[in-house]
Parts: sequence; C-alpha cells; structure tokens
Amino acid sequence: MAIIECKEVCKSFGEKVALDHVSLEIPEGQIFGLLGPNGAGKTTLIRIINRITIPNSGEVLFCGRPINQRDVERIGYMPEERGLYRKMKVGDQVMYLARLKGMSSADARRELKEWFVRFGIQDWWDKKVEELSKGMAQKLQFITTVVHKPALMILDEPFSGFDPVNTEIIRQEILRLKDEGATVILSTHNMESVEELCDNIALINKARLVVTGGTNEIRRRYGQDNVEIEYTEGVERRTETVAREDVNSRLQELIASGVRLNSFKELIPRMNDIFIKLVTQEEE
Repeated sequence: MAIIECKEVCKSFGEKVALDHVSLEIPEGQIFGLLGPNGAGKTTLIRIINRITIPNSGEVLFCGRPINQRDVERIGYMPEERGLYRKMKVGDQVMYLARLKGMSSADARRELKEWFVRFGIQDWWDKKVEELSKGMAQKLQFITTVVHKPALMILDEPFSGFDPVNTEIIRQEILRLKDEGATVILSTHNMESVEELCDNIALINKARLVVTGGTNEIRRRYGQDNVEIEYTEGVERRTETVAREDVNSRLQELIASGVRLNSFKELIPRMNDIFIKLVTQEEE
C-alpha cells in the first residue's frame, strides 16, 4: 500500500515552474529516495506533502485519501535548513518541539530521555543550543523529527555536517525505524546512502519526474549489460569486460588457453553514474 500518492502535482511561483505534473507513489514501510539536482523541485514537493504550500493543481493522498492537517501530525519533517532557537536550553527546545507534535509532557520527557541516552548526549539537556556544534545540533533535529513516532519521516540531507561515525549512527537509526514500520522519504545528494538504504527512488529534474522505481531494478535497467571476467595468466591477474552475449565464447577461449578463471560477475552501474547520466540527458 502507498502511504503517499502524488497525482499530477503542479506548482508554479510566478513564471517559475517548480513541479510539472509529477505523479509518484511512496510505498508504506520502505525507505524512498527523492533525488535531483539543486532547484529540481524536490523541496517544493516535500513542502506540498507537509501542507506547507498548496499545489496549483493535482492532489496528494495519504493512505488513499486526500491529505489533511491531521495527517501532517503523523509526519516528522527534518528540513535541510536547520531551525533551532539558539538561546534556548536544549531540554526546553526539544520538549517544546515534541509538545507541538501533540505529545504529553510526561511522554515527551520519557521518550526524549531515551533518545538522549541512545545517542550518549545526556549531559546536553541543560546546555544552550548556541553551545552546540553543527553536528550536535543536527542530532537534536533528528531526535525531534522522530520522537513522536510518526508514520512517515521526511529527512532532507540528514547526513549533512556529520562525520563518518555519526553518519553511521544515524544510518542505523533510520534502518531501525524502518524495521519498526515507519516509512522514510530520504532527500539527499549522497548516492552511496541511496544504494545502501533506499528500496525505491524517484529522480526529479527541471520540475519533471525523470524516473521512479526500485533501486536495484533501476541500476540494472541502466546497466550496459556487461560482465567482468577475472583470471590468472601465469602469475598475473587480469580482468576483462565482455558483453553478455559474448561471455560463453570468451570463457571457452580462456579455458582453452590454459588460464585459471577466478570469477565473473555482472557489472551494475552505481547510482551516482545513473544520476549524472539521466540529469545530463535532460540538460541536453
């Protein structure tokens, strides 16, 4: 079942077309990658899903019906532009944001304390936000996005500003939340994260949907249908790239020549290569 369906969504700001008849489905319980270059329309679509802005035409469905403000309470949104009140104490800040999501004071304090322990940041509660580094503030934003256990989480560049250790911590938390039944929209330029985390993706460029589907299926679809053969000739290890239709004959030739075959595998392009290829084609 799709938790979000966008049907022919259009949005313009004056003469600028931000979204041009975009239709896509975001399956429930999966991690969905929303990709595209800067200015492609991703943030506009996210804001429409959150009802921050309204489309000129088209509609967004939440669990099969037109999305309303009550549904937005079941969404956790972490925007790329981080927004914390710098003069507030950390504990007051996170409690305030949790209460805005409808949590009781007791529930909010209990859940927040658990998250602070999980992230090893118990001593931050009485610090001021302005005392925190960018990465520390980012952890707080992540916590306030997910603390009310939303059905849908929208994370816009969630790894920005993190070192590799903290990136891995957040990555594992995203996977854990998915395992607990949450749906995640991941908007990012980090194609490695897309390959590791996303079940499905949509690529938007110049306000239009370019491609959508399963991550692995798209990688195979845009492959060159080549196979890499690795073998040892004498004492040297060699590799060859061979078209799929030529693999059997080339293997027979290599065996007949007396080399030792080590492996052969299908070459599947990286998401980064596909992203560049599709965006470049659109530009042309």
